Amino acid sequence: MALATVFRRSEHGDIASRWSGRISLTPRILAVNVFALALLAGGFFYLDSYRTRIVDTRLEQSARELKLLAIALENAPQDRQDALIAAYARQTQDRVRRYAPDGHLVADSFTMNAPRYRLRLPEEEDWQRHAARFLDKVVDRVVDADRPPDFEEPRLDRADAWPELVLARKTGTMQSMNRYAPDRTFVVSAAVPMTDGTSLLATENARDITRTVRAERFRLGLVLGAAVLASVLLSLFLARTIVQPLQRLARAAVRVRLGRAREVTVPRLPDRRDEIGMLARALSDMSHALRQRIDATDAFAADVSHELKNPIASLRSALDALDRVEKPELREQLLDIARDDVRRLDRLVTDIAEASRIDAQLSRTRFEPIDLGLLIEKMIVAHEARGVPRGVRLAFARPRKDVAVVLGEEQRLIRVLDNLIDNAISFSPDGGLVQIVATVADDEVLVSVEDHGPGVPESEREHVFRRFHSVRPENEAFGKHSGLGLAIARSIVEGHQGKISIAGRGDAQSGACFIVRLPMAVERDPGIVSE
Repeated sequence: MALATVFRRSEHGDIASRWSGRISLTPRILAVNVFALALLAGGFFYLDSYRTRIVDTRLEQSARELKLLAIALENAPQDRQDALIAAYARQTQDRVRRYAPDGHLVADSFTMNAPRYRLRLPEEEDWQRHAARFLDKVVDRVVDADRPPDFEEPRLDRADAWPELVLARKTGTMQSMNRYAPDRTFVVSAAVPMTDGTSLLATENARDITRTVRAERFRLGLVLGAAVLASVLLSLFLARTIVQPLQRLARAAVRVRLGRAREVTVPRLPDRRDEIGMLARALSDMSHALRQRIDATDAFAADVSHELKNPIASLRSALDALDRVEKPELREQLLDIARDDVRRLDRLVTDIAEASRIDAQLSRTRFEPIDLGLLIEKMIVAHEARGVPRGVRLAFARPRKDVAVVLGEEQRLIRVLDNLIDNAISFSPDGGLVQIVATVADDEVLVSVEDHGPGVPESEREHVFRRFHSVRPENEAFGKHSGLGLAIARSIVEGHQGKISIAGRGDAQSGACFIVRLPMAVERDPGIVSE
C-alpha cells in the first residue's frame, strides 16, 4: 500500500481557470496558436506606419524640389522660365502650374509637354484592381488609418482653388498636401510662393507608393497565410495526438465505471513515451488492479459465506437435536458442540472484520519509529508468562538496541508477530524450539521465525497466505483457527511497505521459516503521516 499525501485545492483553482475548463482541448489549442498568429497579423499596423512615412518623405521631397525650381526661375531670364518648368516636369513626372499674383493660371507643364500622368477612373480598370482597392479599404478600416481628402481638379483653375497654395501665399512658406486619387492612389502636391508675387504648384500621382505598400502587404499576406495554414495543420495534428488518445481513455474509463463488460481493455499506448502514454499505462494498471480487487472482494464474500455456513449448520443440528435427546450426557455433548460452534463463529466474525478493515485503518494510521528487537523481547516475555503449550521453547537472538528500527503501528506489528509465533508453536513438536531472529541488511529489517515442525511444501508456500486457506497439524482440534491469520499478517506487512515469505530452514532440518522484511527507519526520521 503506497502512502498517500493529500493536497487540498480548489477543484477549479490551480490547474485551469473556470472559463477554460469548459472548452475542449482542440479549440483551445487552435486558439493559442491563432493568438500567436494574430500577433504576426499586427504587421499590417506596421504597414500603415510604413506607408505614412513614405508619404511624408515624398511630401518633403516634392516641396524641396519645387523650392529649388522657384529659385531657378527667379534667377532665369523671362524667356527661359517656361522651358525650365517643362524640363522640371519631364524629370520629376510632376504637373507644374504657375499662378500670377491675382491668382489666374499663367503656365501649365501639361500644355508644354505631353501629360506626365493621368488619373485613372476605377470603372475603367479590371477586377484585380477592384480587389486590391477592396483590400486597401479593409486594411485601412482594421488599422483605423487616417483617410486623406479626395483629389479633384477644380472647375476654374485658380490659385484660391488649392488650399495648400492659399496657405503658402498667406504664410510665405512652402506647403505640401496629400490626397486620394479616384483609384485610391496618392496625389502629392507642393506649393511655393515666389518673390515676384507669383506662385508654383506641383502635383504628382504617386502610384509607386501604393504599389510598394501593396507589394509589402502581399508578401506579408503570403507569410501570414502560410503561417496560418501551418498553424492550423500543426494544431490539428497536436489535437489528434493529444485529444484523440484522451478521448479513447475517457471512453474506456466510462466503460469501466458502467461495468457492462467483464474485461474492459484500457489502451496502454505502448509506442508513446510522453505524458499521455504514462497516463494510459497508469489507467490500464489501475483498471487491472481494480478488477483484481473486485475479484478478491467477490472471492472473499464467497469464502466468508462458505466458512460461516459450516458452523451455522453444525449449530443448527445441535440445537435441533436437543429437543429430541433426553439423556443428560448426550444433551451436554450437544451443548459443548454448540458452544464450540459459537466460539468458532465469534472467532470467524472477529477475524473477518479485522481482515476487511486493515487496509482502511492502515491508510489513516500515524507511523512511528518502533524498535522491533525490544518489541519481540517483550512479546516473548508475555508468552512465557502465560505459559507456552507442550513445553515448546522460545529463543530470540536480540540485536543491539535501536538497530532494528522500523516505521509502523505497534499493535499491528504485534498482531503479525503473534500470528507467526503462534503458528510456529502449533506446528512444533512437544518440547520443540522456536527461534526468532531480527537482523538488519540492505536498509531492511529482517525478522525470521523458525520451527521444527513438518514445514510447508513449496507448492503451498504461497497458498497459505490466502484467506481461509489453512493447513493445520493433525492433532489440533477442528475450528481452532479461522484460516485468516497469515492473510491478515501479509496485509499488515504490505501496509508497512514490507514483504512476508516462507522458506525452508537453513540447516536442512525439517521445519518452516517465515521471513518478514520491513524498510528500516531513516535516522532522525520523525515518522510518516498517511492521511
